[in-house]
Amino acid sequence: MRAEPRLNLPAGLTLKPSGADRIFHSAGVRFGLIYASLFGISALALAAFLWWSTAGLLDRQTDAAINADSQGLGERYAMSGLPGLVATIEQRIDANVDADSIYLLVNPDFRRIAGNLTDWPRRVTMEEDWFELPVERGRARTLVRLHHFDLPGGFHLLVGRDIQVRAQLRQVIADAMLWAAVIATLLGIFGAWAVRNLFRSTLADVSATASAISAGDLSRRVRVTGTGDEFDLLAETINDMLERITRLMDGVRQVSNAIAHDLRTPIARARIRLEDAAAHAEGEADLRAAIERAQSDLDGIVAIFQALLRIAEIEAGARRSAFTRVDVAPLLRDLGELYDAVAEDAGQRLTLEIPAGLEVFGDRDMIQQAVANLLDNALKFSPPDGTIGLRARHSLHGVEIEVTDQGPGIPTDDRARVVERFYRGESARSTPGSGLGLALVQAVAQLHGGGLELADNAPGVRAILRLPAREASIGMERPKALT
Repeated sequence: MRAEPRLNLPAGLTLKPSGADRIFHSAGVRFGLIYASLFGISALALAAFLWWSTAGLLDRQTDAAINADSQGLGERYAMSGLPGLVATIEQRIDANVDADSIYLLVNPDFRRIAGNLTDWPRRVTMEEDWFELPVERGRARTLVRLHHFDLPGGFHLLVGRDIQVRAQLRQVIADAMLWAAVIATLLGIFGAWAVRNLFRSTLADVSATASAISAGDLSRRVRVTGTGDEFDLLAETINDMLERITRLMDGVRQVSNAIAHDLRTPIARARIRLEDAAAHAEGEADLRAAIERAQSDLDGIVAIFQALLRIAEIEAGARRSAFTRVDVAPLLRDLGELYDAVAEDAGQRLTLEIPAGLEVFGDRDMIQQAVANLLDNALKFSPPDGTIGLRARHSLHGVEIEVTDQGPGIPTDDRARVVERFYRGESARSTPGSGLGLALVQAVAQLHGGGLELADNAPGVRAILRLPAREASIGMERPKALT
């Protein structure tokens, strides 16, 4: 087999399509051609129907009249013979007011016996039955449609109609159809051009926005015309996607900065302690103590990464397929018993209001961890003599779990941000923690199709975790900040 020659181009150089290729590779041109084709097909179908219902109807009526006339003459010949047939032909010629009926009866030698034609037309042969041809009638030449059939005894009969007027009407209709086709073609071309320009202008804005986003300008958005059509819906969808990407990029940037800030201190502290022990330790006990302190710092770093991975796993929905029916009432009572002892050691009091039969659809372990995080925060920020409340109740769509404390509370402006990773308000900067607790609770709530609300407890915070009683779609809303 002969190998096809190959063209070797320099690196980075590609062949550009020719002008014709660029035209037919354009989606706008293709949509325009599709529009023009559909318009043309519709126009042709309409023209065909009009022709069938006008000129075609006239032809069918003419053929039906000739057939009926021929059948009647044939029956007359069978009943009365040749004299009766001649008499009938003459009667029909005399009674024909429009003078459009054609008759010709000839003998076996094709000599005229009766009728309003002088002689047998040359183009009428014995091989066919129907003919449409010009003939001489009197002093005028006219167009007729004839039906030929043979009679017993070798006689031949022609029955027809003068269709000159109908032919002229058919020509008028044909001319009208031709002009309509020309107009439809021009309209199709104009419509295709308009569709191409509309498609091109709409996609040009999308392309320009995408190019700007690729260049790093995340503030660009697709223009919305306000008409509410499909292009506006597409633009709004793309803009929502870009808003989501912008928020995710901002979140990644904030998380990266927070990780760098929060991990720098424990890593630096562990390094200083190890260096100090290496330089000044007086014995094995000092070295062991320095290693243990550094190990504690590193354990804190590992805990931060584990919390981040846990949040990422929850947000990805990796365990959603294992959701099942869960009664959270026993779970909340167990958490109440556990944290009641912790609260008592801190001089605080934990109150419980948990009815029976609190069924939700979700993951038991994740719900337990979310409620535990809320209780940890409540214990951490409440004063020594404060009261922490753990309540649960049925709601319209599921179960509401409420944790309250009597701490300093969260300012209204900060309530929408406290669920962000590593975000810590002014009142929390002096307390230990990584700023990931509420972020995990929010991730669990979204995975279950529920929500997290933060409200004022006057004093303190009232955190409400809502969980659906049946399977729900994953929500992406931020927590509501209630006052």
